[in-house]
Amino acid sequence: MSVDLSETEAVAREIAAEWGLTLGEPFALSRFSYVAPVGHDAVLKVAWAGDDESLHEDAALEVWEGDGAVRLHRVDRARRALLEERAVPGGDISELPEEQATAIAVDVATRLWRPAVPPFRPVAGEVPRWLAAGVGALTPYARELWDAFDPGHGWLVHGDFHHHNILRHGSGYVAIDPKPYLSDREYDVFSWLRNPLSYRMVDRERTERRIAAFVAAGLDERRIRIWAIVRGAYLTDDPEELALLRTLY
Repeated sequence: MSVDLSETEAVAREIAAEWGLTLGEPFALSRFSYVAPVGHDAVLKVAWAGDDESLHEDAALEVWEGDGAVRLHRVDRARRALLEERAVPGGDISELPEEQATAIAVDVATRLWRPAVPPFRPVAGEVPRWLAAGVGALTPYARELWDAFDPGHGWLVHGDFHHHNILRHGSGYVAIDPKPYLSDREYDVFSWLRNPLSYRMVDRERTERRIAAFVAAGLDERRIRIWAIVRGAYLTDDPEELALLRTLY
């Protein structure tokens, strides 16, 4: 899905002028917001008006305070503009060896998951709407699982946790671009299972190793598998990925 960011860019340039910022070239991977560097150590991000999943990104960054995620320097909530710390050197972990990347992901995720606090919304209230949009072969099974499932809402989760949203920063790694909700921690694992962008989730052995790494960190295996099927039903239309998901639980 692609969206028209021309109005979003106009807001970003308006904000930059008001805040005395000079914008660099926008980052290529940003599809639902206008994101551009501001000098060497900051980034200006303005959300597309139709992106309600990132509604409380500013609040999540304030909760994390730089522990596992970039810091928030300044915010204009009315225009959904965020001046954020820039991860430096900033490369993501998509090219790292599998075991190293997964170990980094588990470390970052376990720092981001925090007990539920306001103003975040339970993701369970959104899932029926998202599932209703699913038309693939997995959707009936996912709805059946969802109807029998008791989703939690006790944790703040990242919401879009994958290789390209984990960046090198100094000697460590931080997350960017959260779509924060209240949910089970296990909600976050599906995005990891089917990334990076160059990867298709068709390798059963790799999928199981990734699941095992998060189970070893204290997550519930059953909930990982159910959330993966439910989220996969509306987030992928790849027949082979759907076939693998169908056999996860």
